[in-house]
Formats: sequence, structure tokens, C-alpha cells
Amino acid sequence: MIARLFSASVCGIDGFEVCVEVDARPVEDTGRMSVVGLPDTEVRESIQRVSAALTNSRFFCPGEQLVTVNLSPADRRKQGAGFDLPIALGLALAVQQNYTDMPECFRRRLPEHTEEWCLIGELALDGAVRGVSGVLALAVAARDAGRRCLMVAPENAAEAAVVEGVTVYAAENLAMAWELLCDRSRFAPQLPGEAGMAAPMVPDFDEVKGQPYARRAMEIAAAGGHNLLMCGSPGSGKSMLASRLPGILPPLSRSEALETSKIHSVCGKLPPGSGLLQQRPFRAPHHTISDIGLMGGGSLITPGEVSLAHNGVLFLDELPEFSRRALETLRQPLESGHITISRAGGSMDFPCAFQLIAAMNPCPCGYLGDPRRTCKCRPAQVARYRHRISGPMLDRFDLIIEVPPVNPAELLHKPMGEGSAAIRARVLAARERQRERFAGTSISCNARMSGRQLQRACPLSAAQQAMLLSAIEQFALSARAFDRILRVARTVADLAGHDIPTDDDLFEAITLRQFETRLRE
Repeated sequence: MIARLFSASVCGIDGFEVCVEVDARPVEDTGRMSVVGLPDTEVRESIQRVSAALTNSRFFCPGEQLVTVNLSPADRRKQGAGFDLPIALGLALAVQQNYTDMPECFRRRLPEHTEEWCLIGELALDGAVRGVSGVLALAVAARDAGRRCLMVAPENAAEAAVVEGVTVYAAENLAMAWELLCDRSRFAPQLPGEAGMAAPMVPDFDEVKGQPYARRAMEIAAAGGHNLLMCGSPGSGKSMLASRLPGILPPLSRSEALETSKIHSVCGKLPPGSGLLQQRPFRAPHHTISDIGLMGGGSLITPGEVSLAHNGVLFLDELPEFSRRALETLRQPLESGHITISRAGGSMDFPCAFQLIAAMNPCPCGYLGDPRRTCKCRPAQVARYRHRISGPMLDRFDLIIEVPPVNPAELLHKPMGEGSAAIRARVLAARERQRERFAGTSISCNARMSGRQLQRACPLSAAQQAMLLSAIEQFALSARAFDRILRVARTVADLAGHDIPTDDDLFEAITLRQFETRLRE
């Protein structure tokens, strides 16, 4: 008898439906089981897991059967341990009539409408159902394929339930999975309302003492989605400021949360039992990260840190210490918001619309310009250190500022700074103005404006044009920097509630980039 059930697999960050066909025939000698349909190593190893789970669950002994499992479509590679559950149930269904000593609950006939189910789960040797990665993408694939019911492990139920249009059931073991297929009316589905994931605690800006200039730059960066580079000696507060940025960013919309959570789900970054991400991601990879770890790739082409930071923040501390190759590969994703990874086995397109925040020291020892410590670096060493960041890479930053050391007296006597709640209120008001301005377009913030939109949103008077041209010539800035200054000026105006940027708005935008000249020296 041939049994047919449905499951799903992941390709990149998207899922696709897989039909699991099981053919089982009794044999007199020792049987065997084979899986075809481009399975990877994890899928091929399901033979041992399924056999032990069926035996220990007192279904039957698969060793007495000649079993062939076909995963269709046969021309797409299948990966992951999530096929264990449909293979085991399909095998039990295929050989059911050949055994009379099966437990009573397993002798019940399955209904004819098993095609409405999508089954996903890894099996333990005792028959327990375990969770797998990428369930969010798999649930979307099941819904799009017309499956009405989804069976997953208990730890995956909340994650899958956020997908509308499919009813999710949690199966603890093989026996419960069989009962669910026989009569799901006796079981309660996972409710979507239970699928929320609490947002993690983020440090507050009121803990930052001093640094009014850097705090202002962080607020502008948050309000317009701008990339920011901070240069300062060790201990000046660069990392402290960056870690507090998520606390003043606007919340994720549902579509953004679903897209971002799907990436984290495929990479196995969602905690068990969680649902959608409620806060924009903040990724801070170490500077020793490989190119593949940062950008994505590998033999199976998985997302990298830039995609995990999608709709959030990518923080690169000690920027010049990253490999030159890794930094240069960032340039295209920063402009386009997506990255295409091509390998011999194919290519994948991953979203990566992130906000880049970076920090660096002014020199290799870190104390150039520090009033209390002496820099021991030679001019040639300083030049080589700063030139690790190319001019085109510097052009990708909208704000380039110096973060001076904090006076110890400020740490002892200065009162707490303004909290994140007050800053976030201003950021949200500015983002609302941008939302109204870009209504009907795919633009989400000022940093993503095209040239034509920039001309309409940021008209300049003759005096402002002269001011900007003078700054461009004085600081030897590029044409790309010209546009980025205008985008920042538009954000400063949004924070101030101005319909068009004033002279003060434009001047502040210029001053927030003039430190670039010193980095190029």
C-alpha cells in the first residue's frame, strides 16, 4: 500500500511543500528502508530515527518491511529533520493492515482527508516529537499550498500560530500525532493570541552621562534610519550609545515582524515557544567574523548577519579591524537592501535592509587626541589604520561624528540624562511625518529616499545651495555625500516639525559629517 502525506522544506528563507509518499511491502528476510528525492544527510538519517521511534512506540517493527520513501518534487533538495513525523505516520498508515498486534489506538483507520494536513517534526528514539528550525517559513508554505491544518512539536506551535489561515496543533509524541490525524476535534488548537514574544529589555539612554553631541546624532539616526559612524577613544561610550539605539526605534509593523522573524526562524535564532519578534533586531558580530558569516552563504546558502539585522541595526564595533573584503562587500547591500548569494548549486536572494552603526578608534592605540593619555602611534601607522576604511565605504555613512572622552567629573556629578521614552516620542513623531510623506510608496524612512523624492522633500533656497556647495568644496565631499547631507537635513527638519529644512537644519546636517575630512587625512 502507498501512503501519501504532506510536509514542507526550506529553501533560503522560504518554504515549499513536499509530498511524502511511502511504499511498504512485507518481506520474509530482513527489510530495508530507503529515501529518494534529493534528501540531505539529515533526511537520510531519518531512517534510523523513524525505525526506533516506531518500535519503541509499539507501532510495529519496520525491519520486516521493504520501504521506499519518495519526497516530491524530486528535483529540489530537501533538508532538515522535519520529515521524521510524516515519514513515520506514512509508514504506519502504509503497513497498518499487515499487523494485528498493534496497540488499539493505532489500529484506528485514518480518515480520507489527510491531504488537509501538513506534518513537520523531528522524532526522538522514544517517539517524542521535537521542534525544528524554520517553522515560520514552513507554515507560510503550508498555508499557500492550501493545507488547512499544521501539526508541529509543542515548542514550535506558538511560532507557527502567527501565520493566519492555517490551524496549528501540537503533537507531543507519535501516539498523539496519530490521534490528531484520526480525530482532531478532541484536541485544542494553538491560539494565535498565545503566539506573542515579549520584547527583551534594552538599556535606557538616561544612563548615558554627557555626550550631548553623540546623543543628538543617535536621535537623528533613529528618526531617519541613517547610517552612523562614531570615532572616539576607548571608554568614550560608543558601544554604550549603540546598544541603546533599539530602545528609541519605532516598533516593527506586522509585515516587518513576520519577514524578520522568518529569517531568524530559518537560522534557528528564535527561542523555543516564541512567536513573532516584537523589537527590531540588534546584531553586533565580532570583527573576526568571516565573509560568509557576515554576508551569508555556505554549502546550503544560509543568511548571514546582514540578513539577521534586516529591519533592524547592524553594529560593527572596531570597524577598521574587520577584513577589507568584508567591509567592501557591505557597500552593495547598504544601497539596495538585499543581497544575492551565488554558488555552484544555485543562488539565493536575501533581504538585508538594515541600519549600519559603526564605531572605531582614532588610531591603533586608541588615544590620539585624548587629553589624559598620550598616543604612541606614528603618523604612518595612523594613516594606515584609517585607510582600512575606503572612501566609498565612508560615503555610505550619513553621519560621521567624533565622540570625545567623558570628563570624570561628569560621571560623578552630572545628573542622569534624558531617558529613551522621551527621545522615542520625538523619533516616532518624525517617523509619522515621513510615513505621511511617503504614503503609497515602498519608502519607509528618509534614508531610503530616491533622488527624485529628495528633490521634492528637500527644496533649497539660493542661500542654502551656496552653503551646501561651500561645504562640499571645503570638506572635499563626494556627490553621494551631497545627497546624504540633504537626507539628514530632512530628518532634522522632521524632528523640529518644519515643512521644509531651514538654514539651521542644513547647517546641523553639514556639521554632523564634517569629521569625515579628518578621517581621510
